[in-house]
Amino acid sequence: MADDYIVCTLSTCPLEESIFSYQPSLAANASFLALFAVTGIVHTIQGILSHKRAFWIAAVLGCIAEVVGYAGRIISHHNPFSQNGFLIQICCLTIAPAFFSAAIYFTLGDIVTAVSLRSSRVKPRGYAAIFIPCDVVSLILQGTGGGMASVSSQNGEDPATGTNIMVAGLSFQVASMTLFILLALEYMLRVRRIEGKEASRLPVSKNKLWLFVGFFSLAVICIFIRCVYRVIELSEGWDGHLIKNERIFIVLEGVMVLLAVYALHIGHPAFLGRGKAAATSTTETFPTVTEEAKR
Repeated sequence: MADDYIVCTLSTCPLEESIFSYQPSLAANASFLALFAVTGIVHTIQGILSHKRAFWIAAVLGCIAEVVGYAGRIISHHNPFSQNGFLIQICCLTIAPAFFSAAIYFTLGDIVTAVSLRSSRVKPRGYAAIFIPCDVVSLILQGTGGGMASVSSQNGEDPATGTNIMVAGLSFQVASMTLFILLALEYMLRVRRIEGKEASRLPVSKNKLWLFVGFFSLAVICIFIRCVYRVIELSEGWDGHLIKNERIFIVLEGVMVLLAVYALHIGHPAFLGRGKAAATSTTETFPTVTEEAKR
């Protein structure tokens, strides 16, 4: 099969025999490439101005992977039989959102520091300590699986093993994000209960806080939806229905990730500033089990 793709072109072989069974849209993929390049530049500027280095590096690495991935899809537009174009996009676009997940994980610690330390069951740095290693495991699995699938395809062998490892990495990412979402929701409920009667203690205005939470939540939900989609897509294999449907790909991959990355410009840790909680972090205490029972 690999040799067929190398010698085939649109003028010599039916489009249905190409890897995608369709010709990727030049307009859509060029637009995604340009928009991810723009948001990467803006995230770089925000990172330099805000000094949120961890968030900035993670977000920009994700944008770079997206740009390279969509460049691969543009190669596939010009030649849908290109193995290189297909493998560039499948590897880069699969792993890119893991970097955005990392940026999101770093941010919850900043939220706790800025809003309410005593409402959190976990210390601010604890969130990154828990979830960043999970993200690294997910990246390793996805990268390893992508590399194995690439080598197998180039050698004309069955890429199923590599694909299954990629699915395992994506599934682990979904599981990690599910736990993260539950912890974040629980923290928000505790803030409302513990700080609700003392709104003046919050370091930012209610409107600003809800604006931040709204965009941050949008980013989390979009990345989560995209990861679930990719698990289902790759579980079907490279000959499945979803991988051959560009409209679904554009909505559940391209649009979801793009919305998430742009939402993080406002759902950005710098948006919270350095509030009272951050200034008094050394005097705040975390609730004990006994204190929880009294509440």
